[in-house]
Amino acid sequence: MAEFDLLDTDEADAPGDEWEEVDVEDTEADRIARERDREFDEFRKRIKNTEQFKVEASVFDDATFAALYKLVQDGHIVAFGGPISTGKEANVYTALGPEDTEVAVKVYRINASDFTDMRGYLDGDPRFRGIGSDKKKVVLAWVRKEFANLSRAQQSGVHVPRPIAVERNVLVMEYLGTEAGRGKRLSEVRLENPETAYEVVREYMRRLHGAGLVHGDLSEYNLVVHDDEIYVIDLGQAVTVHHPSAEEFLDRDCENVTAFFGRQGHDVSADELKAFVTGADDE
Repeated sequence: MAEFDLLDTDEADAPGDEWEEVDVEDTEADRIARERDREFDEFRKRIKNTEQFKVEASVFDDATFAALYKLVQDGHIVAFGGPISTGKEANVYTALGPEDTEVAVKVYRINASDFTDMRGYLDGDPRFRGIGSDKKKVVLAWVRKEFANLSRAQQSGVHVPRPIAVERNVLVMEYLGTEAGRGKRLSEVRLENPETAYEVVREYMRRLHGAGLVHGDLSEYNLVVHDDEIYVIDLGQAVTVHHPSAEEFLDRDCENVTAFFGRQGHDVSADELKAFVTGADDE
């Protein structure tokens, strides 16, 4: 495996309460679903009958299909491909984007999402004050949170899937993969140089923290190798450093990362990693 490179760091705002609150009221997709004109109805029937959506059709509401319809109208999606992964909260599909680019389409299922688990990551985040217990608003907040976190991470110089568009409970982002299939997670590859890979991952964690974010679920399952680079994925649950559980989540990330690299023969400690990430070892 090649040596991993780091992205140049853009000028990012200092972490603080400058985070803009995110609107989780009805979107254009909700309006389209309510009006349900003939063109949308035809699109909905066509998508529901395609092979990749048949199984999930029962848990996709009309506004989800309207979100897909709006993303097609806006030119972010040209044609749908097959499923990349399925989960209890979201399914991810490949799709053709503009100029023959391949994109990933992540569809969160409002009726099937783990509402309680999501709230634990949203409560205390300054961007999502006043969300309340409305399940739809919680899921919509989660999707917008993932989009915002991806944008923030990219600005801080971390390799992540490039966020492209968000509409209601659907997120469009860069596809990490080739014609041979999706990028491999660190858990699925043999690391020839675990020391170098660890240096990259810890630098990513430090850059995220410097931009005011803690991943909250970082492990070998949320780190992907694509084009000989390491990417961080699944930032939906990432919290700001002001979140009341931010330090607990960071401790867990450090434990998971050092445990994985320890199994690769690289002797590192969670305390040392945390000190590097937070800058405590600079003092």
